[in-house]
Amino acid sequence: MKVAITGATGFVGSRLVESLQAKGHQPLILTRNSTTASRIFPNLEIVTYTPKKSGNWQQAIAGCDGVVNLAGEPIAENRWTSESKQEILDSRKLGTQKIVEAIAMANPKPAVLVNASAIGYYGTSETASFNETSPAGRDFLANVCQAWEAEAEKVTATGVRLVILRLGIVLGNGGALAKMIPPFKLFAGGPIGTGRQWFSWIHRDDLVNLIIEALTRQELEGTFNATAPKPVLMSELSQTLGDVLKRPSWLPVPSFALEALLGEGAQVVL
Repeated sequence: MKVAITGATGFVGSRLVESLQAKGHQPLILTRNSTTASRIFPNLEIVTYTPKKSGNWQQAIAGCDGVVNLAGEPIAENRWTSESKQEILDSRKLGTQKIVEAIAMANPKPAVLVNASAIGYYGTSETASFNETSPAGRDFLANVCQAWEAEAEKVTATGVRLVILRLGIVLGNGGALAKMIPPFKLFAGGPIGTGRQWFSWIHRDDLVNLIIEALTRQELEGTFNATAPKPVLMSELSQTLGDVLKRPSWLPVPSFALEALLGEGAQVVL
């Protein structure tokens, strides 16, 4: 199976490429930075693409059996400004729009598009439970997810099967854990904010397996929450990290400190 992948050099995408190769599939890397991609994947086909603009790169979709769209600007790495919020939206909305445009032009077309979204679709709550039929939230990230998914859904008009995966926080060696662990090693770890917020997570390997299932199982179609069955409270996660690392979990990160650092973007973790 030949699979075009955006976001292939990222935390999830790089493991997906590795797993697809191990299973005998043929990844095609769509990347903004061919130099970096060539270093990571020296023996794979690499196509430089412009995610928010049409171009010759779109021709590479023809002949692929599937497409996995994981690309999007990081959400919680920097303080939110009007410009960064626009980039968070555009990288997902326009990026998906151009992928769908490429699929529509392709001959032959891929059989399936697996498109990332996020559980931010639902907004946040300390008491409510959400499933795939729950209504969207009303905050910025919920609006981003709605726009993101709306672009992906247009692919169904071409006859291509669509699977949307609403991702939780992806855990593994690196990623979110790489940012959470250092304070514990310095004996300064603890819960973020009140500790009462729910942390819906998925292990990277489980997510990769889910993506491959979505690619290969024709009966899978529609929207799925890509999270482990049992979310945990932030306070529980912090205590577990402390126990595993044999460090105390005693120093909470106050909400005002995150808000000072990330501005409105602090809502991602609060």
